[in-house]
Parts: sequence; C-alpha cells; structure tokens
Amino acid sequence: MNSDFAFIDECVPGIRWDAKYATWDNFTGRPVDGYAVNRIVGTQVLCAALSVARDIAASLGFGLLLWDGYRPQRAVECFARWSGEPEDGVTKRRHYPNIARREMFAKGYVAAKSGHCRGSTVDLTLYHLATRELASMGGGYDLMDPISHHGAPGIGAVDARNRAHLRSIMEASGFAPYEFEWWHYTLRGEPFPDTYFDFTIA
Repeated sequence: MNSDFAFIDECVPGIRWDAKYATWDNFTGRPVDGYAVNRIVGTQVLCAALSVARDIAASLGFGLLLWDGYRPQRAVECFARWSGEPEDGVTKRRHYPNIARREMFAKGYVAAKSGHCRGSTVDLTLYHLATRELASMGGGYDLMDPISHHGAPGIGAVDARNRAHLRSIMEASGFAPYEFEWWHYTLRGEPFPDTYFDFTIA
C-alpha cells in the first residue's frame, strides 16, 4: 500500500467498519481474494472526505459504518468467476432473490471495472449514536434487487428517511450516489479516476 492510501479507521476516529468481503458474510458465501484482514482501506483524500461525513452524521445523531472501500481488482475477478459457477442457493435468498447470479454484472450490481478499485468509493450505512443500532434502510447490504435503488417504492417511511439522511450526508461531503445501491458512494474529483489497483489488503 503506497502513501496515497491508508487504513480508514486510523484516519477517521470514531468510524465503525465490518469488511464483509474479508469474511464469510457476503454474497459469495466465503472470503474474497485480496482481502487478507478485516480492515478497510481508501485514498487519503477519501479519508478526509469521510471525516467531514462523520461530523455531519454526528450532528444528526448518526455514526458511519463502512462495509467496503478500496477493492483489489483480483476481488472483482473472483466475483466474475463465482458468478459463472453453478447455483448452490447458499446466499441467493438474502442477496439476489429475483435474479440469477450470472446476471449480476449485466444488471449493474457488480462491475467488471469497479470504482472501488480506484480507492475512493465506499459502501456504508448509518447507525444511531445513542443505541449503536443500525438505522433501518429497507433492505440489506448487497441486496441485488430494485428495492435497493434510490427512490425505490415499497420501503417504509423511516427507511426512506434514513436513506435520504445518508444521501444528504454523503453529497454534502463531496460524494456522488450510485442509483442502483443506496449504500454506494464515490468521491467527486477522485484522485485516481483511471487507475484500477490490485494490492492486497493486509
């Protein structure tokens, strides 16, 4: 990891994280190539923007919980191989109940060239500072379904309000949303817009 990158928890005190792809708790059902430790990495510029987001969130009674940041290119290639494997049903109900795993790339839920690999994209949610409980968002992380889209019909008023809080916090901190995933934000003016890194998180 070069000096342009850092462990986010070291640069943004108070942030919580759970690097899902370093664990068995993700849509592949197993740890993903390139994630050797449960830590989250991002560019230094990303960390500075997340510090702003943390402070705005705190003013509203929320904290930030990160699930992913920088993603090695080898992880994306791991996703591609997994998507071509026979269906075993292990994670389908939770993560892609209404599509086939081979459709994830075509439907925009996984990208062959992911913004995460450039180091300035994060997947995250809010939690309540008072209780440490996650804010209800009307659908879980990596749920590959229209209900995960911004403005999706069918979610409750509290869920919609929490999604709106997250979006407003991130946009005010310099991030752009991804319309298919309420949890996914990319830093505007990211420092490496054309570079896809592949160093292991270790």
